[in-house]
Amino acid sequence: MGYTRVVYELFRDSRYEEAVGFLGDQLQTNPGSRPALSLLAYAHYRLQDYVNAANCYEQLAMLSIDEKTANQYRLHYANSLYQASLFDEAYKVTLQMADLTDFKLSLHKLRAAIEYSRDDLSSASKELQAAEDQGDPDVQVNHACILFKENKFEDAKKKLQSAMQAQGYSAQLYYAAALCCYKLKQYPQALKHIADIIERGIREHPELSVGMATEGIEVHVRNSAVLRDTALIEAFNLKAAIEFELKNLSAAKEALTDMPPRAQQDIDAVSLHNQALIQVESAPSSSFDKLHFLVEQGTGPQEAFANLVLLYCRFEHYDLAADLLAEHADIVHLMLSSHVQSFLEAVIACQTSPDEAYQKLDEMAHRHTEVFRRLKKSSADAEYEEELKKYMPVLMAQAKIHWELENYVQVEKLCKKSLEFCGEQESWKTNVAHVLFMQGDRFKEASSFYESLLKNAPNILDVPAVVLANLCVCYIMTSRNEEAEELMRRIEQAEEQLAYTKPEDKVYHLCIVNLVIGTLYCAKGNYDFGVSRIIKSIEPVSKKLSPDTWFYVKRCFLSLIENLTKKVIVVRDAVVHDCRVFLSQCEIFGGDIRASVDDGRNTSGLIPAATVTSEARLLLALFALINE
Repeated sequence: MGYTRVVYELFRDSRYEEAVGFLGDQLQTNPGSRPALSLLAYAHYRLQDYVNAANCYEQLAMLSIDEKTANQYRLHYANSLYQASLFDEAYKVTLQMADLTDFKLSLHKLRAAIEYSRDDLSSASKELQAAEDQGDPDVQVNHACILFKENKFEDAKKKLQSAMQAQGYSAQLYYAAALCCYKLKQYPQALKHIADIIERGIREHPELSVGMATEGIEVHVRNSAVLRDTALIEAFNLKAAIEFELKNLSAAKEALTDMPPRAQQDIDAVSLHNQALIQVESAPSSSFDKLHFLVEQGTGPQEAFANLVLLYCRFEHYDLAADLLAEHADIVHLMLSSHVQSFLEAVIACQTSPDEAYQKLDEMAHRHTEVFRRLKKSSADAEYEEELKKYMPVLMAQAKIHWELENYVQVEKLCKKSLEFCGEQESWKTNVAHVLFMQGDRFKEASSFYESLLKNAPNILDVPAVVLANLCVCYIMTSRNEEAEELMRRIEQAEEQLAYTKPEDKVYHLCIVNLVIGTLYCAKGNYDFGVSRIIKSIEPVSKKLSPDTWFYVKRCFLSLIENLTKKVIVVRDAVVHDCRVFLSQCEIFGGDIRASVDDGRNTSGLIPAATVTSEARLLLALFALINE
């Protein structure tokens, strides 16, 4: 037929969307055309539009004039349903071909995949055994997938390595091997496999624009069969996960921006999930939006639910955490381990019954310490590390109860009690430093802990801004001003270097340091210097305003206004003038910036969220009243 040449040219250039439109027109003029319907099915499949592909193959099976051709289309029909995650429907179609021999091998493999997706690993293994009897080389890879799902990562890796030697390079195989290494915490080996995937993808498909977004070049690629076959998206996501585990946050962010750039609507669920986790410090509201979207859509990775509820607790949105658990009570047991469920119950209970919550947490902590001692005797390092990951949040939740009561001595005792198990953990050192800092007369001790965190960081900007800020305060409070100035110079140089190499990245480290120092001086009554430091820290206002920075600014300005109103202090007219000029700038640039971290669930629109602009106007009005 005349149109087939046009279609094949479109296929050759991967212009499948155009092919779908063209073939749709052909079918309108000739509805019963099997060639057009077959080509349309293929185009839908390559676009990963599996539901429409399945509809086409179902029609083709009914239009076929002989049973063998009909069964061939039924096989494609079942496979399309499987790809669309319609596993029960796909399995029913395969049963219609039970007595046929022509497609027995393909049937066994497809049924194995369906059973695997339904978590019926026993049935999947039986189907694979039948395929193995027919000498299929892919069976080894499929067995590796089952072993992976059974958490037998070492065995899975061995089978994949054998397949890699037998079959040569395959992006999907290399990715699967890297994933096994990741699960085994063999990060160097995992990164080597990932590097091979990325290098090959860049060399063979420069049109996928790897690294362009990191360079600041605005370009988008579409989701396509070529992109899928390279496994580049999966590789960069795994690289980001590894760097995240290793606390190399800048490298993790870079991995996500290095992947082939896609428009927002084309981003897959795993990439969206990873973006949410990695940007939570700099853009928590956006992270909540992304995770909430994934949970409500039900399309994201299973971890999305757990991460959303845990982040709600971390940002003290306890009511939202409780609501989320109640709304999804039917799947909580599937999404959260019993340990995480118990932990969340205790943390949420802290708001209404702190004593009861503390008791629950104490019981959990006691169970963990027993496990630590048992594992220490057996030298099970991997298990010990996993147990430590579970224990640290429990310990910190206990400490937080005392912290809220400003019982810092008790927090210190609790931390020292866990020194045997947690002494090398960065989060433990950070919190010990914070509690020493808050006691007001132990800045030298606090600085030694903060310094150890700075020393171990590969990049100064990977250190949390509050750690750097508190370290500067420690230096100032112990008359080590030169060291404070040197630290601030190092931060400034690192930010300037980052601004040169990655101008699109936003960093607030020096800003937060100056804000904390300014707050310190305001708290001591030196508003002249404190306010000037705060105003300087937000320069330029267009780039440094955010919910977090605005939080520090407005606290100090409100404190100044309160003390001026009470006539407790007197400041120069120039200070008030500078405040009003600065707030006018905030009013101009703060229209699209929320005044506080949003939880991603204010969807009604009935009550507009407060913005920096609206709060800046209120502060300006208060300063105007003072001047009257």
